[in-house]
Amino acid sequence: MTPRLQKLFDVLSAGGFAPKERLNELTVEVPSADYKKVCEKLKSDPQFGFEQLIDLCGVDYAAYGDVPREGPRFAVVAHFLSIKNNWRLRLRAFCPDNEFPVIASLVELWPSAGWFEREAFDLFGILFDGHPDLRRILTDYGFVGHPFRKDFPLSGYVEMRYDPEQRRVIYQPVTIDPREVTPRIVREKNYAESK
Repeated sequence: MTPRLQKLFDVLSAGGFAPKERLNELTVEVPSADYKKVCEKLKSDPQFGFEQLIDLCGVDYAAYGDVPREGPRFAVVAHFLSIKNNWRLRLRAFCPDNEFPVIASLVELWPSAGWFEREAFDLFGILFDGHPDLRRILTDYGFVGHPFRKDFPLSGYVEMRYDPEQRRVIYQPVTIDPREVTPRIVREKNYAESK
């Protein structure tokens, strides 16, 4: 661990957190009920000073590492930067309900979280309580499902195409014909003959 990372580790430990170090980065995992309160502390407390939200994303741990996971399935991961101290921190909170994942919004603390939370909602279906404009941002408004969930089919549920008779774009069930994918081996004429 570098001296700067060790100092952050010590400050976080003294502040009541239990940071974990992996690959020269620190992660703090908090319960979803304390998520927003911890973020407020990380931003406003001068000993931390994480004034910038770098990124926020959703994660689906349904089969993380090709092994079915026990416990909560969806998590929200936020990355923070303290410009004053030159520290970076990852904060992770699991949503308690797998069927209806909800967690507090950070838009009041960092307005830039709005776009990140909309993306996590659109792609994973994680709802952010208190978000002022939670709607889809990357997929169509008529899109069914959340495409980054691990149980979402790779081909999707519907496909979109232009219908020249109706002169508009239409949605229809996916029509992918199964086909055999056998590689064709092409060799020179006298490949196996010995010389």
